[in-house]
Amino acid sequence: MSSLSDRLKSLGVKVGAQDLPAPQPRRGPGIEAVVPGRVHQTSNGETYIIDSNYPPDYRYGNLGLSFSASLATLAEWVVKGNRELHERLCQCSPQAFAFLDIETTGLQGGTGTYAFLVGVGRLEEGGFHLAQFFLRDPIEEQAQLLALEEFLGPCQALVTYNGKAFDVPLLNTRYLIQGWKTPLPGLMHVDLLPVARKLWRERLPSRTLGNIETFILGARRTQEDVPGWMIPQMYFDYLRTGDAHFLEGIFYHNAMDVLAMAALLNHVTFALEDPTRAALEKGEDLIGMAKMYEDMGRMDEAVALYQQSLEHELPGELYWNTVERLSFIKKRMGDYPGAIALWQQAAGQKQIYACVELAKYYEHQMRDYTESARWTQAALDIIHAPGYPRYARQEWNADLLHRLDRLKKKM
Repeated sequence: MSSLSDRLKSLGVKVGAQDLPAPQPRRGPGIEAVVPGRVHQTSNGETYIIDSNYPPDYRYGNLGLSFSASLATLAEWVVKGNRELHERLCQCSPQAFAFLDIETTGLQGGTGTYAFLVGVGRLEEGGFHLAQFFLRDPIEEQAQLLALEEFLGPCQALVTYNGKAFDVPLLNTRYLIQGWKTPLPGLMHVDLLPVARKLWRERLPSRTLGNIETFILGARRTQEDVPGWMIPQMYFDYLRTGDAHFLEGIFYHNAMDVLAMAALLNHVTFALEDPTRAALEKGEDLIGMAKMYEDMGRMDEAVALYQQSLEHELPGELYWNTVERLSFIKKRMGDYPGAIALWQQAAGQKQIYACVELAKYYEHQMRDYTESARWTQAALDIIHAPGYPRYARQEWNADLLHRLDRLKKKM
């Protein structure tokens, strides 16, 4: 029976290192001189590993790398109702998490893309241990993957940033191409990118890890860092010339990504465990957190956070969008006095939906057709005011006229 590699070759998939340039005689310092590490022997050859250890009190920006807060709330949001997975994730100790980030020969993925540098960090008794598995030569990939699997052995869960879409599928492909079973599906997975998008969508126009570091973690990278888009070509240049002097920035970039994920998990778990104690200073952050609680169906906590956010200075559009969102939650919860107060506030600012909701309330809940007609007419006055967008007027006009006609017949 043909092997997986043979079947892939028959389909035109390049297996192994033949699609990468072979290393040339060195024209400059080798990797051992630029980034000191160790040669690790496996059953499939050697791989090069750089170990870095950070003390327990190390801080990345404003935050430490270990978390002491409960994972329960974050896990509840991540697992989307899977009770068994939630329980397993909550039982994980901080030492059971592996923080993973890869640097690759291409930004699109695919069978021809190699993870030439895999950075993995985990908490140990002496602090935070970061191991970076580097392909000095593409022919060392089997040894690299074996060493990575060995390092992940004690871990029960992965933490990544966009890892579900990129890092993990790419590594799974690399194991598959070797004809091996990948170890990654056996690990629970916390991808922090969806968390960041939910929490900071209102505050940050871009939720790249770099922006999260700067504006949330309070971290600043040094000039050693290199832009991610440059990294594939820098590795190809290394393979072509054997000169590793410009790779130091890639190792720094990868290390900072891993440390940032550890600090971010610490921040998120602490804030979600007790938003009040977290003393969030931005109303936008409270809104993001409220949306997470709303996703989980924890409406009392969501309402409290939305109300707290309205006490902060918010951009006008965001403020009124939050008032609208909060009013409908209160309506669904049966808190009509709370919803009415918000609708009246919004109607005073000519928010059309608020007038319509008040008209509905007085017609269907109070049977006060005169008051309902008053709010319906108020809505019509808004949409027929000079400068009101024509498309919006067309959207509302027919329904409002129909409602007003129906109310007049009931009066």
